[in-house]
Amino acid sequence: MPVAPVRTLFAEQALLPDRWARDVLIHYGPMDGKILEIERDAKAGGDEHAKIVIPGMPNLHSHAFQRAMAGLAERAGGKDDSFWTWRQTMYDLVSRVGPDDMEAIAEQLYAELLCQGFTSVAEFHYLHNRPGGGRYDQPAETALRVARAAETTGIAMAFLPVLYTQGGFNGEPLGPAQERFRSDPGFLEDVADAVEKGFADPIFNRTGLAIHSLRAVGAPEISEAVLAQRARDARAPIHIHIAEQVREVTECYEWSGQTPVEWLYENLPVDDRWCLVHATNVTRGEIDRIAASGAIAGLCPTTEANLGDGLFPFRDFIAQGGHFGIGSDSHVSVSPVEELRWLEYGQRMVLRRRNIATMAGNPSVGGSLWRAALAGGARATGLQVGAIAEGHRADLLVLDHDHVLLEGRDGDDILDSLVFAGNRPLVKRVLAGGRWVVEDGRHVRADVIRDNYRNAVRELF
Repeated sequence: MPVAPVRTLFAEQALLPDRWARDVLIHYGPMDGKILEIERDAKAGGDEHAKIVIPGMPNLHSHAFQRAMAGLAERAGGKDDSFWTWRQTMYDLVSRVGPDDMEAIAEQLYAELLCQGFTSVAEFHYLHNRPGGGRYDQPAETALRVARAAETTGIAMAFLPVLYTQGGFNGEPLGPAQERFRSDPGFLEDVADAVEKGFADPIFNRTGLAIHSLRAVGAPEISEAVLAQRARDARAPIHIHIAEQVREVTECYEWSGQTPVEWLYENLPVDDRWCLVHATNVTRGEIDRIAASGAIAGLCPTTEANLGDGLFPFRDFIAQGGHFGIGSDSHVSVSPVEELRWLEYGQRMVLRRRNIATMAGNPSVGGSLWRAALAGGARATGLQVGAIAEGHRADLLVLDHDHVLLEGRDGDDILDSLVFAGNRPLVKRVLAGGRWVVEDGRHVRADVIRDNYRNAVRELF
C-alpha cells in the first residue's frame, strides 16, 4: 500500500497555540490537508523555509454573492438611509444573479479572502431559488456552486443553508424578491445532503444550520429546524442574525414582548454550538447571558459600520469572558486585519481610551485579537482550523518578513503591526489544506477567476 506523501515547512518563528516558538518544523499531508506533526527547536531544513508563520483566520459570516455589489449602495437616497434602504440595492442584485454568476462571484471572493489571510469560511447561504421563487431542477443548485467555488480556490467551508419563511415578525408573506430565499426545514436537509455528498474533502468541510433572523422565520419552523439539526448532528454549528438593527429590536418587542436575545434564550437551547451574528443592539444583561451560554458573538465591524447598524459592546462582553469571531459579511472589506482593527477602533472612539482588547493578561492588542478570533471563528465553523497544531487543517500564512512594517518585529509585535500598522497586505504566501494557493500575495488561479468574475459582472450590470 503506497505511503501518503508528507511535506515539511520550517518556520523561524511560528505562532503555536500556547506561544510563539522558534525553529518549528511543520509536517503536513498535501493529500489530506492535515498537520501531522509539529517539531519545536528543530534544525533548519525541510521542503520549504519561512521566517514568520501564523495560522489562517476563519471567516464566520459570509454572503458570497454580495461581493458583486460592494460599493454600489453608497449613494444618498434620503435622510433615513439605513440597512433597510441598502436592502433594496441588494434585492436588485438578487433579481439578476444566476447559478453561473453565483459561482464566479464566490470564486472571486474566496480567492480574495485567501490572499488577505482568511483560510476558512462559514457561508450563510440563502439565495436558494430561481428569480420568482421556483425551485431549480437540482434544488441545491446554487449551494453546490458556492461549495464548488470553495473547492476550486482552496478555502475550507462550513456551509450553512438558511431558513427563511416569512416577510416579518407577524408572519407577513414573503415579498417578490424574498421568494428566492424561501425554504423550509425539509428543504434545508435536502440541500445539506447534496452539499455533503459533493464535498471532495469531507474532513475539513461541513454543513450546519442558519436561521436568517427572528423576523424572517416563524417560531414553529425555528424549533423544527433546530430539533432536526440536533438529530442530524448534535455538534453542528447553528447561526442566526440577531438584534442587528434598532427597528428589528423594536418590532420584535411589539410582536413578543421580548427583545430578540430575550426571546431566543427563553425559547431555544442556546449553547456553545450557536453563533449570534451582529448583536449590535443588546443590553448589558443580554451581553452577560450570551457570554455565560458560551455562544460565539459573530462580529462583522466593516459591514456593521457600512450599514449603520450600531456598535457591539465589545469591552463589556470580553470582560465577562465572552467568545467572538469575525466575518466579512457583505464583503465591503475582505480583510481580517481591517475587521479586527475596526473592532478595536470602534471601542476606542466610544470610550475615548486606547488598547481595549487585551485578554488573558496579554498586553498586546493585536495578539489578543488575533488569537481570540482564531479560537472563536474555529468554534463557529465547527472545523478543525485556526491553529498550528496536529490534526488541524494545514492553513498557514507566511508573512512578508522583508516588508518595512515588520522590520525589527518579534513575537506579538508582529501581530500588533499586522493589525494596526497600515493597509499594506503583509500576507505573502498561503497554504490552505496543504496546498499553496497564494504566492507573492496573488492567488494561483487569479487570472482565470478574475476573467470569469468580470464576465459575470458585465452581464449583471
